[in-house]
Amino acid sequence: MIESNKKYVIGLDFGTDSCRALIVDVRNGEEVATGVSFYPRWKAGLYCDAQSNRYRQHPLDYIESMTEAVHIALSHLTEEEIASICGLCFDTTGSTPALTDCNGMPLALNPEFAEEPDAMFILWKDHTAVREAEQINALMKERNLDYLLYEGGTYSSEWVWSKVLHVINTNSRVKEAAYSWTEHCDWMTGLVTGNTIPEKMLRSRCAAGHKAMWHERWLLSSSEVLLELNPSLNRILPHLFTQTYTSDTRAGTLTAEWAGKLGLPQGIAVAVGALDAHMGAVGASVAPGVLTRIMGTSTCDIMVAEKHEIGDRCIEGICGQVDGSVLPGFIGLEAGQSAFGDIYAWFRKFMSWPLKNIPEGEAKQKVMDTMLIELTREAQALKLSENDIVALDWMNGRRTPYADQNVKGMIAGLTLGSTAPEVFKALVEATAFGSRRIVEHMKAQGLHIDSVNGIGGISKKAPFVMQTLADVLNMPIRIVRSQQTCALGAAMFAAVAAGVYQDIMEAMKYMGADIEVEYKPDTRRARVYEILYKKYLELAKNAEYINL
Repeated sequence: MIESNKKYVIGLDFGTDSCRALIVDVRNGEEVATGVSFYPRWKAGLYCDAQSNRYRQHPLDYIESMTEAVHIALSHLTEEEIASICGLCFDTTGSTPALTDCNGMPLALNPEFAEEPDAMFILWKDHTAVREAEQINALMKERNLDYLLYEGGTYSSEWVWSKVLHVINTNSRVKEAAYSWTEHCDWMTGLVTGNTIPEKMLRSRCAAGHKAMWHERWLLSSSEVLLELNPSLNRILPHLFTQTYTSDTRAGTLTAEWAGKLGLPQGIAVAVGALDAHMGAVGASVAPGVLTRIMGTSTCDIMVAEKHEIGDRCIEGICGQVDGSVLPGFIGLEAGQSAFGDIYAWFRKFMSWPLKNIPEGEAKQKVMDTMLIELTREAQALKLSENDIVALDWMNGRRTPYADQNVKGMIAGLTLGSTAPEVFKALVEATAFGSRRIVEHMKAQGLHIDSVNGIGGISKKAPFVMQTLADVLNMPIRIVRSQQTCALGAAMFAAVAAGVYQDIMEAMKYMGADIEVEYKPDTRRARVYEILYKKYLELAKNAEYINL
């Protein structure tokens, strides 16, 4: 149990666009201060090419934004309060790996590779490795290997081995320089604790289990099979890992160097990091039977299950089942959609194309800022009909069920009378239909889902989207109060690593966020959506046939 004097911890959440630093009171989970810093190079569009699905982030973006975000958060505290900070923990997007040198530094930090995208972190949404994912899946099937059993049966281009293979296959300079690879969450932890040496760095059970084919039955021996795809992997394999760690593990302490840079006390505890969605589920007080939906640019659906509930079963078509990836002692399960908010952003960009040659200014920005607001206002006023436009949410491929980044989105039922709000409404419904397909798939695999909790930016900012989701699922959607739920989950693990709580269950009891609002389904609209959902499923079948 905690002492009477105040203690604080920091959760550092690295999202797609920014780093968020959240300072939390360990006694009650009060969010004391927040700092947000956007990645400057990413914001400028550097190193990315949407046409080829290439999305890269420079490690300096992470370092600079972390430093700024922490300083912003600390500016709201007194010196005494800063001195009371006792731990920190990271969560990051994933799989977001980078190839490293022998010191564990991403190659982009070497002047020779400072502007080389393949030497940077490969963001989760990068789909340049579709071919490599297909090769991995084909090899596993041909050899009848078990290494995908706990990955849902299908390996994705969004995951680490596909990405590493793609860089090695296509960039000889980077291939020759690469010594090992690291996930973003592991590198941040290693960086601030002074332990980035690839062979010694503590690796996240969450990231390795869901994205790297690690399992306690075979550790990382699956990677050796990949030599058949490219023998050059023999440069990297000896410098990887066999053991992984859950986030209640103390990875080390904050070094003097990083204490000085961040303005934090030296020697505070640093917990093993994890992927953002899994930390978000912890921040939302995940429990068996509760599906946590992290809704942002994409979605992640996170559940936990008792080990006896899963038994020896392998849940097909999801993004992995990993012992301890969310809560130690439970099986963590992940699913999700490759695009959610990104679909709405794409439609806004599509609609604003005529503005691209208009000089930047207040008027242009006002149009951009209000476009989704106006589309939402008009869309939610439309009468719902079983003859409405139906869309398919695969604009960035399909994550679950059965990952496939080759499939594409579709919009059906357009006429010369169709309007932009009608199309936007169909896109919102498509993201809800995709969510329902995941829920139905997980239930069909024997998982019980009693309730749905929503976290992430869209859950807070888009009531129309949330109500549509409740109507389509025909289930209540409860929105967690915390503004930074992923960072809150990380802060809980920081409290455990600092010894404030004996385990994460106790930390959740005292620090967990409550429910802010609940969206209840409209039974009349739910009946109409039953019909539209069947059309969505038919559209999905047609899309898969077209993309063969």
